[in-house]
Amino acid sequence: MKKFLAVILSVAMVIALAACGKTATTNSGAKTEYKTADDVPDSMTSKDGKYEVSFVTDVGQLKDKSFNQGTYDGVKLNAAQNGRSYKYYQPANGDQATDDDRYDAMKAAAEAGAKVIVCAGFMQGTALEKAAKEFPEVKFVFIDGWSLGLPNVAGICFKEEQCGYFAGYAAVKEGYTNLGFCGGGGGTNPACCRYGYGFAQGAEAAAKELGKTVNLNYSWAYGASFSASMELQTMAEGWYQNGTEVIFACGGSMFSSIAAAASANDKYVIGVDSDQSFDSDTVITSALKGVGEAAAWAVAKAYDGTWDEIGNNAVSLGAADGATGLPTATWKLKNYKVEDYQKQLADVVSGKLVIDDNYENLKSSENLNLIIVE
Repeated sequence: MKKFLAVILSVAMVIALAACGKTATTNSGAKTEYKTADDVPDSMTSKDGKYEVSFVTDVGQLKDKSFNQGTYDGVKLNAAQNGRSYKYYQPANGDQATDDDRYDAMKAAAEAGAKVIVCAGFMQGTALEKAAKEFPEVKFVFIDGWSLGLPNVAGICFKEEQCGYFAGYAAVKEGYTNLGFCGGGGGTNPACCRYGYGFAQGAEAAAKELGKTVNLNYSWAYGASFSASMELQTMAEGWYQNGTEVIFACGGSMFSSIAAAASANDKYVIGVDSDQSFDSDTVITSALKGVGEAAAWAVAKAYDGTWDEIGNNAVSLGAADGATGLPTATWKLKNYKVEDYQKQLADVVSGKLVIDDNYENLKSSENLNLIIVE
């Protein structure tokens, strides 16, 4: 893990260096200066018709300003910086995609010449196992996944309970005592469950320190597909109008519905996966996990001769690996200071503060009034 910390930070430095004007060459022969992932086109045309590095999206849209987009940003920037062709695939049938649809996307990528396929989301597991067995020469990176017992599959998951905790603690320390959590996956997505449980734990800890009671509306309603919807926006509107001050929007494109409700009611949102403050003025902070950096790191290992370190294996990345936290460059909180957050982060890194990841333990307490909303 410590080795990963050094590597993932070096990946982050590479991305930062790209902002200083790194020149990349693709197999199209064109040299382009890429400053950020936003400067790399989502689609490119390969000179030989093959695409070396491919990405298969989770449910929801590629440009979800969260999980899919953040992961693909790391994939495409790494590919562009190393002169490799790249392509993304969205399984057929959108939010209703089946395992067959996901497998078909992976098969299409492999048959188009992919040497590495990055698959996002725990729902990819069944299709990924089938594709990995059929195409053993292709290396598969399973983001938010686990070990499938195959040498060409690397599972990467995260300690979402940590960044969820940081966000919940920060919100209450900032002065908010009426919170909301809207999660994606219908309560079956382990990553979202860890986010939500961590958020509740952080809010409870801060409330206890301050001697306050925090109300937390907690719901998986309208989030099964991770998509924006009027139903979700209406529910968020109702929460805000009934006193909720800030909602943790935990689930891809769900963010846009909740941010719209927050904007209409002069209330606030906590983003997820990536720094979503760039997408809405309503965002006060975001619970970050390094999906893009982790994907880029794993892709690099497919080329540098060190794949065996992660193939047929799974890693769970957290604060000690530089993979979970809050964004400090865009800090908006006034009562809760960056310095205080950094001390808490250090406690998690050192092991002084251990955050429970068993979301089955979620419950109300003396300082947390948990309101489950169906």
